[in-house]
Amino acid sequence: MKVVTLRSPGGLDQLQVVERDAPGEPGPGEIRVRVKASSLNFHDYGVVSGMIPADDGRIPMSDGAGVVEVVGDGVEEFSVGDAVVSTFFPHWLDGSARVADFKTTPGDGIDGYAREQVTRPATWFTHAPRGYSHEEAATLTTAGLTAWRALVVDGNLKAGDTVLTLGTGGVSIFALQFAKAMGARVISTSSSDEKIEKLKELGADHTINYKSEPEWGKKVKALTDGRGVDHVIEVGGPGTLPQSIDAVCIGGHIALIGILTGRGGEVPTIKLMAKQARLQGLIVGSRTQQQEMVRGIEAIGVRPIIDSTFALGEIADAFRHEEAGRHFGKICLSL
Repeated sequence: MKVVTLRSPGGLDQLQVVERDAPGEPGPGEIRVRVKASSLNFHDYGVVSGMIPADDGRIPMSDGAGVVEVVGDGVEEFSVGDAVVSTFFPHWLDGSARVADFKTTPGDGIDGYAREQVTRPATWFTHAPRGYSHEEAATLTTAGLTAWRALVVDGNLKAGDTVLTLGTGGVSIFALQFAKAMGARVISTSSSDEKIEKLKELGADHTINYKSEPEWGKKVKALTDGRGVDHVIEVGGPGTLPQSIDAVCIGGHIALIGILTGRGGEVPTIKLMAKQARLQGLIVGSRTQQQEMVRGIEAIGVRPIIDSTFALGEIADAFRHEEAGRHFGKICLSL
């Protein structure tokens, strides 16, 4: 079977397609999956670019979707032919957060899904939403579940709430789609007028170009009659957090998801305290939360926005496309 491996110390020119033996028959509690698609995330880029150190020969990609080929003894949840999608934290099945690193995350601490077949415990997968393509399903493992957890699990989103999304990455677009489908009002930011038009097409009630409006926190307050938003999908980190605190309402919720502007910086603690807002960090979610998201998707009819699709052998080109930052929505690999 074809497999992509990453030579140490990383870099896009260190990705190579190699031939390896197909995985063996699944043991008790395991399934063998024919991987059909994956999708790119900033975390995956960190691994393949060398920003996040990985073992020599690591198989990248945390997201995997495909079809069950063989079912091991004792597996009742899946049958041959079922469409499935991988989980980000294979050992976090349920309950409150219990993982603080990526040692068990496919494509980082262990081998991922840039391969044609894989045999893993059945609990490492969930069913894909009915009617989804494999490429669509592959967007859910990281980006989809992160947005779902931020808004629904941690944020208790309800109809009538107002949500602020930052940028046009996978998490932010999913958050816009989930929020609109569940009856919330959405304010979205971008530095590109072209992308702003696409955000409007997806249903954003208001949009802000943060380059021409650097103090966008004040603009958000003006758009909400001085109240602020109930939820902020904070993907920037230290460079955007002060504006997010300005934008959030008293008692609101800021979901700290990304560090696109750096790993550390000053936090205006007095403003955060005065707002009495909840600043909550999160990293993706559990298997149970993914199952709940899949049921939610089937109920509300959200479908991912896919910017482009590359073949497995074009994985370096796919990451260069992500690196350029011109995409809108998810970039996928099709196997």
